[in-house]
Amino acid sequence: MKLFFTILCYFNNFYFMNIILHHFPNLSDDQKNKFLELEKIYKFWNSKINVISRKDIDNIYLHHILHSLSIAKFIEFKKGTSVLDLGTGGGFPGVPLSIFFPECNFNLVDGVKKKVDVVNAVSKDLNLKNITTYKSRAEDLNLKYDFLVSRAVTKIPKLLKWSKNCCNHHSKNSIKNGIIVLKGGDLNEELKSVPFKRIIQLNQIFDYEYFQQKKIVYIPQS
Repeated sequence: MKLFFTILCYFNNFYFMNIILHHFPNLSDDQKNKFLELEKIYKFWNSKINVISRKDIDNIYLHHILHSLSIAKFIEFKKGTSVLDLGTGGGFPGVPLSIFFPECNFNLVDGVKKKVDVVNAVSKDLNLKNITTYKSRAEDLNLKYDFLVSRAVTKIPKLLKWSKNCCNHHSKNSIKNGIIVLKGGDLNEELKSVPFKRIIQLNQIFDYEYFQQKKIVYIPQS
C-alpha cells in the first residue's frame, strides 16, 4: 500500500509539474528542480504549522504555485526590480515569483510569526537568496519598492492607503510601478473608487475551472 501511494504521488507531481512547464516552457533546470521540490517542502512544514488548508495542500501546484505565477504572465520583472509581497501567508505569491525571477529582490511580509517562520524555512530549504522576510503589520512598514503584490489579503482601497508614497518613483519595467493584486469574484464595489486600474481575467490565460473567477488587478502608483 505504501508503495502504491509513493507511485501515485510521483505521477501526481509529474502531472502538475507538466502543467507548470506547459505554461512556462523556458524554465532552467534549477527552476524546475525548485518547483518540483516545493510540494514536498510545503507538505512537511504544513504538517507542523498550518499555512495552507489541509484540504487544499494537494492542490498546491494549481491553486497556489500556478496562481502565483499568473503575475509572470502579466509582467516580466526586469533584473533588480524590488517587489513587496504583503500578507504573504506561507509565501504566496512571493516564493514562486522569487524562483521565477531570481535576479529580482523580494520582501515577504506577514504579521503572523509562524507564517514568516515557514517562509524562512522554505527559503532556506530551497536556498533562495533573493528573499527577505519581515514580521510586521502593513501600517508599520517603512520600505520602498517597485511593485506591491498580494493575494486577496484585504480590500484594494486599504492596500492603496497602506502603500501610499511607498512605490519608487523611477520605473524600470514595461509598466509603471504600482500594485498587482490577485483577486476573485465581483470587484465592482471594491474598485468603484479606484480611477486608474487594469483588470486581467485569468481564465483567458489558464483554462482550468479554478481560474474562472480569478483576476489580476493592476493599479499604477505615482
